[in-house]
Amino acid sequence: MRGRFITFEGIEGSGKSSQISLLTKHLRSKQRAVTLTREPGGTLIGDQVRKILLDPANKALDPSAELLLYAASRAQHLKEVIRPALENGAIVLCDRFSDATIAYQGYGRGLALNMIHILDRLVTDGMRPDLTVVLDVEVAVGLARARGRNNQQGLEAEARFENEALAFHERVRQGYLALAREAPDRIKIVDAALPPLRVQEKIRELVDHCLT
Repeated sequence: MRGRFITFEGIEGSGKSSQISLLTKHLRSKQRAVTLTREPGGTLIGDQVRKILLDPANKALDPSAELLLYAASRAQHLKEVIRPALENGAIVLCDRFSDATIAYQGYGRGLALNMIHILDRLVTDGMRPDLTVVLDVEVAVGLARARGRNNQQGLEAEARFENEALAFHERVRQGYLALAREAPDRIKIVDAALPPLRVQEKIRELVDHCLT
């Protein structure tokens, strides 16, 4: 039986990593097979692409080149990790997927949405998650969280997007909200400003419904 593909989206500092970690522990405690992964990355090749994409030194990276690097990482990720796990019946929890590309490179960078959709169909063969959870938070709050985390954990080498202007992140956030309006059956908004355990409760309700 095919597994379930669940993705998590949101602006920087929305709390995706923490919430995915909590959900993974919860599902595994119920003896569910879970594959936890992320984009960009998830594979040896993808992790090398990740370094390029998130390195603050790469300020000159052209938006179109950025888009194609994400697509390359995703193609490898699907082949090596996502599709095999789903075929084996696992629940795949992925930190970012195609919706992030539309939000960041489309709404954020201003690349043509039709071009992004065409490229995404080529890479994914039209594959869509069974459920996408968007953790929504005000941009100023999310950026403050993300920058504080980077300083505490020494993640400055992956802070290229955190260094973008406030207006860029606001466009990304509005992109996610627009995507949710377009696909309300798949994309669910969760208020990430709530206490973390309450956020987790809401996520588990959505995931439980997806798995039934």
